[in-house]
Amino acid sequence: MVLVAIAMVAIIGMAALSIDLVALYLAREEAQRSADAAALAAARVISISGMTGDPDNSTLYRNRICGGFISAATQAAIAVANQNSVGNNAADVVNVTYSAGGSTSSDCSGLPAAFGVNPMVTVEISRAGLPTFFSRIWGSTGNTVSATATAETFNPSNSGNVGNGPTGTITPVQPLCVKPWMVPNRDPLNPGLTCDQGGGACQTFVSTADGSITNKGISLNGTNSSGVIGERFWLSPDCGHEFATCILRTPSPVGNYYAVISQPYLEPPPSLQYVPAEAPVSVPVAVPSCASSGSLYEEAIEGCDQSTVYQCGVQASSSLNPNRVDLIENPGAFTNDTMNGVSCLINEANPTGSQPDGQDTMLLSSFPFQILAGSSSLLGALAGSPGKPISSSNSIVSLPIYDDSTTTINPSGTTNVTIVGFLQVFINSVDQWGNVDVTVLNVAGCSNGTGPGAVGTAIPGSSPVPVRLITPP
Repeated sequence: MVLVAIAMVAIIGMAALSIDLVALYLAREEAQRSADAAALAAARVISISGMTGDPDNSTLYRNRICGGFISAATQAAIAVANQNSVGNNAADVVNVTYSAGGSTSSDCSGLPAAFGVNPMVTVEISRAGLPTFFSRIWGSTGNTVSATATAETFNPSNSGNVGNGPTGTITPVQPLCVKPWMVPNRDPLNPGLTCDQGGGACQTFVSTADGSITNKGISLNGTNSSGVIGERFWLSPDCGHEFATCILRTPSPVGNYYAVISQPYLEPPPSLQYVPAEAPVSVPVAVPSCASSGSLYEEAIEGCDQSTVYQCGVQASSSLNPNRVDLIENPGAFTNDTMNGVSCLINEANPTGSQPDGQDTMLLSSFPFQILAGSSSLLGALAGSPGKPISSSNSIVSLPIYDDSTTTINPSGTTNVTIVGFLQVFINSVDQWGNVDVTVLNVAGCSNGTGPGAVGTAIPGSSPVPVRLITPP
């Protein structure tokens, strides 16, 4: 009995190590996963808000996104953290802070310009009073675990000058799943509806000198009152609709095409002409795809084209993966490829009928802009009913911006172009002529940093303003 009693001390000690210690390790891993998810959720709110399109906070909207406890990003982090249990219960403490250029605060409103380019959000989670089992014989009645995670949202625009990188070198983004609509570097609402046709050339989306956003800021109601984010206009194919291939209407794509506005296949200004990008050489591997007989261009719209690499600054024909426009494709009414592809993507039931017709919609009257689930949206069904706010949508897409000032599109075949940035837009609808009604959610100019590689490696994701977990320096 004496030997058993003595042995029990060792047995219970080993049990404490093998059970209680493992339980604490598992709780620590749960806390880390919770912190990771919370930080990514906050960073995503920052990414889709368009806040990085106003890096100087000229419109004073930062506080609505990350300005303290009641802001959208902080609330998203807290909500996600509370949904992930740590030791069978929610965390006791969730602390959310934002940082840039060495400054840290729970309110991002006063952080420097670097925060507008490369916002970082840190979430600290702790859970006290975790129960113990065998180790109670030593007087231990509870333990505390904690975890910290940092996520960043990266807009490469002018990032070499105002970025938040610890070394000053920036890797350019190379987004995936980009839609095949090459848009010229012209903002159809800057300086106004008269630009390009009758009133001089439109201003650029991004500067080709340093990659900065030309008209920084956030506007409401689809206008250009305070900046490019929130602008609403039509993307129109720069192709005659009566031809099997794309026959350019003009020598080069322009904005606000007044000259032929009386023709039925053009929507009224504001508008911007696009040309079809070269479709992938093979069928995109991702779904959905609503048409079994559609062109590769159409399927790249409907699904996720992961095989075409859209790279900043690559034009030389010697490049292994040059970016091209392809006039063999007519994206307009002759093929209906754009109409079919977009209506499939966004669940728009009838492009020739009244709108909206099943697709998600966006409210632009106040910031942050709000996405509402459409009647045909799967997220709408999950949210309980159409019209409920959602945080993700198939209507959010990215488009390449090419430098039309140095490129003349060949009248037929393919033409190499130089990409100088990307537009992230929300598709409101498409019409029967292939005109796409879009709202600008974000603009990303190509980085002017000196990151590794000539064009940099990809930061995966469909957004030109990617989100990722990082390890702080």
